[in-house]
Amino acid sequence: MLETPEDALNLLRQLDAPHRLIRHLELVGEVGSEITSKLDKLGVRYNKCFVLLGIALHDAGKIMHPEELDQSGNKHEAAGEILLQQNGIGKDLARCCRSHSQYDRIEASFEELLIALSDKLWKGKRVSELELQVIDEIAARLSVDRWELFGDLDSLFEEIAANGDTRLSRSL
Repeated sequence: MLETPEDALNLLRQLDAPHRLIRHLELVGEVGSEITSKLDKLGVRYNKCFVLLGIALHDAGKIMHPEELDQSGNKHEAAGEILLQQNGIGKDLARCCRSHSQYDRIEASFEELLIALSDKLWKGKRVSELELQVIDEIAARLSVDRWELFGDLDSLFEEIAANGDTRLSRSL
């Protein structure tokens, strides 16, 4: 049973994950920690453990498709979901291998949206539709208007994205 992101990374190491993959997952995890820290301060109710574990596992399929570490591709998504389930990870958590990039085509939970957002922001990419989905869900969970949160969260997302180049340089 995985309890921490480090447990998840250790599982991937046992499955012969390349160092670059582990480093990528650690960097996305840093972003996820910044986002979840903000959510905790706001008092948002969500499954933080799921988010952090999902971030640590979302690209597991790149063990099977290491070429996708250097070039775009989506073979790793289904492969990762299968690989994780074959190694005792529940289907909801394993689904993060697909939902982190298919969040706009499949019904994704709030936690899955946070994983997708972390995976975009880590490299400095802003995706306004995804960010608004997250902001709207936070507003709904806190029973406040979107605009009460927008400025603060948009600033957080901008600050995280602005450090994308630094994180990218640390990913090698």
